[in-house]
Amino acid sequence: MVDYVIPPPPQASLAVAGSDARFPVRRIWCVGQNYAEHTREMGQEPGRAPPFFFAKPADAVVPGGGALPFPVKTSNLHHEVELVVAIGRGGRDIPAAEALSHVYGYALGLDMTRRDLQAEAKKAGRPWALAKGFDQSCPIGPVVPADQFGVPDAGRIALAVNGTLRQQGDLADMIWPVAEIVSQLSAFVALAPGDLIMTGTPAGVGAVQPGDVLHATCDGLGELDVTYGA
Repeated sequence: MVDYVIPPPPQASLAVAGSDARFPVRRIWCVGQNYAEHTREMGQEPGRAPPFFFAKPADAVVPGGGALPFPVKTSNLHHEVELVVAIGRGGRDIPAAEALSHVYGYALGLDMTRRDLQAEAKKAGRPWALAKGFDQSCPIGPVVPADQFGVPDAGRIALAVNGTLRQQGDLADMIWPVAEIVSQLSAFVALAPGDLIMTGTPAGVGAVQPGDVLHATCDGLGELDVTYGA
């Protein structure tokens, strides 16, 4: 038995749909600007340049969403609804043709962003980890096993705030589909079981205020609700 000098942190995990088992979260990787219209609304022109990645800590996960405190140090919190890929088998330099065989399942998630901090960091040419990797910045619903969800090549994904539709897109609109994302990321890091990959958000990102109710949906993945307190 290992004798730690302090108690080890609890293992971050997600529910698995239709099971009492849980999916352990190792790392969270995120793909930036993977939908053309969102790329444009962020002031860039979309293209087929290699995707870029950033990360969130595993303990940013909020399993199942629910009631959350409004994040500190921001006056411009933004919602970003995304398909999440849960890696079940690791590897490095994974060919795109084999990438989906490394996927355990899929989930619906929110990449919450302190947009004001991100803009300040970008302007100063500094990293924007604190804009993305803050506490409780990653609500995610249950993982649906891949053999139940199917191939992630199409499906409506959307988010409403207080009942008003804000974001709506289709997984078919992703510039880099899931197989290519997994392949590209595995060229930079060895993927391992428990890794999550957030695959980018469609257009319509916008501000969230204290008291707002967020309702996210994706075909085949159910719903995810988050309510922000003061």
